[in-house]
Order: sequence, then structure tokens, then C-alpha cells
Amino acid sequence: MEGIAIMTSGGDAAGMNPAIKAAADHAMHLGYEPFLVDDGLRGLIDDKIEKVSDHDVSDIIHRGGTILRSSRSKRFFEYEHRLAAYENLKKRGIEKLVVIGGDGSFRALNQFYADFQVPFAGIPATIDNDIPGTDYCLGVDTALNMIRQSVDSIRDTANSFRRAFVVETMGRHCGYLAMASAVTSGAEICMVPELEYDLDSIGERLRVKYQGHPNFLIAIVAEGCNMSDYLNRWIGDTLKMDSRLTILGHIQRGGSPTVRDRLMASKFAVGAVESLHRGETCNIMIYKSGHFGTLPIHKVADSQLEMDPALVAMCKKLCK
Repeated sequence: MEGIAIMTSGGDAAGMNPAIKAAADHAMHLGYEPFLVDDGLRGLIDDKIEKVSDHDVSDIIHRGGTILRSSRSKRFFEYEHRLAAYENLKKRGIEKLVVIGGDGSFRALNQFYADFQVPFAGIPATIDNDIPGTDYCLGVDTALNMIRQSVDSIRDTANSFRRAFVVETMGRHCGYLAMASAVTSGAEICMVPELEYDLDSIGERLRVKYQGHPNFLIAIVAEGCNMSDYLNRWIGDTLKMDSRLTILGHIQRGGSPTVRDRLMASKFAVGAVESLHRGETCNIMIYKSGHFGTLPIHKVADSQLEMDPALVAMCKKLCK
């Protein structure tokens, strides 16, 4: 039987495990022999490749992260190590790859295809939701629910003590998590890399709102702004509120995948295997305007990320 290898690469995201299971199950349904690659790109080079057994994927759909683990391998940029990876696949009869990860992983596998003509299908998985061409990436809904739960808990103590809280989310270059969380948590301030902010305007808006009697305040800030600590001090100095900073950090990556992430993972994974089965080479699975589809890797790599304009419009009001 022709082999298909399934791997995860880049940052971990809830939904990776359901995608692994769905890809392995559908590959077997179509008559392929599925394999699992441990440790991402490093595992391809170091020959950490095993056939899938029922035991491997039977109890993983509810687990966060990735059972295959992940890595970022500088060695994969060198031809001799990519050749070693190709030989590891070839000796097992593996002629197709499913990679669950971000655009960096897709670019690496695109170079691998250019070298050795091993086709791959990519499943977008990153909590930053920053892969061009798709409205959704695996892990986003679970991350947002982790943030929601944290902010709801913070709101309880903020209200109890009439405090302000600055909550920092992940997002070095993309503020999607912060924007979606600000809107859905009723935050008074939102700061993200994509939007300009005006602290003087924010201060005047909040002074009018509170009229000298502030109750509590929630501010959501993306880590890429590098403004969390400054904003925390500014609130105390300008609004005369007791303010605390909470950095959520890697708690946002963990947790059992939500129903939406499990369902999206299954649909993306089936689409990836079907794409390879049709003979397509370097396609990325996408979800755009409510429909599933595919895009060639070069279109994803050459495109600019487009943020939901309605979400941006709602957040602009929180930046000034």
C-alpha cells in the first residue's frame, strides 16, 4: 500500500490531535497505509516514523496539544538533512505528507517538494489565526475560550475591588486573539499591532464614562504591542484606579479542544487526504466565507493577511 505520513510542526494548538486521528482514519478508509512522524521536521530527519495502529489514535481526540510533539529544526534548511528525511520516507513507501501547522511549516515542506517531489497537504493550525487565505486556523476557538474563562474570572475580582485589570494575550504580529477577546468580554480598552491607539482620547472617553466614580475596567492587549506594563501604570497615574497586570501566556495554548476545533480538525483532515488522493501536490486547506476549500502554497505565501473588517471596526472604538 502507498504510505501517507502525518506530522505536526510549529507551535502547538488544540485541534491537532483530532486532525491526526481524522487524517489517519480517512487515509486507511481510502486504502493508504498511514504513518505518524514524531517531533515534527526533526523527526523526519531522525527517522522517528512509525506505522499507525488503532491504539495510537483511539484516545486522543479530547487531548490538547499534539501527541506527536513538535519542533523547529534549523537542520531542515540544509539539503543534506532534507535528503536524509526523504530517504527515511522512501524506504517505507511513503509518497505523501499531511502537515498540521503554520505557514513556516508549509514553506519548509514546499522546499521539500521542490527537492524530491513529495506532495503535501497543509492543515492550518495556529492560535494566532494569522495564515493568509483562511478565515480560521485550528486552535483558535479553544484559545479564545481559555481567554474568555480567564477574563470572566478576572472580572469577578475587578468588580469586587473596583480595580482595573490589563490582560495580555498572545499575538506577536497578529492581534486577532486580543480583538476577539476584547469584543466578547466587554473590554473598555483594546491594543493590537494592527491599530493605532490614542491614550489621551482613551483617557477622556473613560473619564466621561465614569464621571469620577469608576467601577472596574478591563483592558485587553496583544503581546506584540509591548504596551501591557506601560498601560497598567498609565491607568493608575491617569485614571487613578488600582490596576493589575495579568499575562496569560501559554495557558492559551492548552486545554481540551472545543467542539468547533474538533469538527474543524476533522473537516480539514479529510480535505487534506482527499486533496492528496486527487493527485494535488502542495495545497493548503482553507475555510473562507463559510466554505471549505484549498489554495496552492504559493498563493498563501504571497498573500497578505486580511483581518475581518467588522471585527476591526468594533475594536477601533476601543483604541481611542
